Amino acid sequence: MLQTFLQGFAVYFVVWWITLFAVLPIGLRTQAEDNDVVLGTVPSAPTRFRALFTFSLTTIVSAVIYGAWYISSTYFGWGFDALPQIGPSFR
Repeated sequence: MLQTFLQGFAVYFVVWWITLFAVLPIGLRTQAEDNDVVLGTVPSAPTRFRALFTFSLTTIVSAVIYGAWYISSTYFGWGFDALPQIGPSFR
C-alpha cells in the first residue's frame, strides 16, 4: 500500500514539476511592458511574481493530467507497454 502511494506521489510530482514550467509564462507581465525597468535588472524580468496564482494553476492542471493518467492506466489498462515501439528491440 505504501509503495503504491509513493509511486503515485512520484508520478504526480514529476507531472507537477513539468507543468510548472508550462504555466510560468501565463499572465506574466514584464518590466518592459509596464515601462518600469528597475536598474540592474533585465527588461524581460517580471514586474511581480504571482506565486499563489502560479502554484494553484499548476496544481489544478497537473491534477487533471494525473487523473487522466490514473484512469487510463487503472480502468483501461493502458500503460507504457501499450505504446508502439519506435526503436529497435535489444532483448
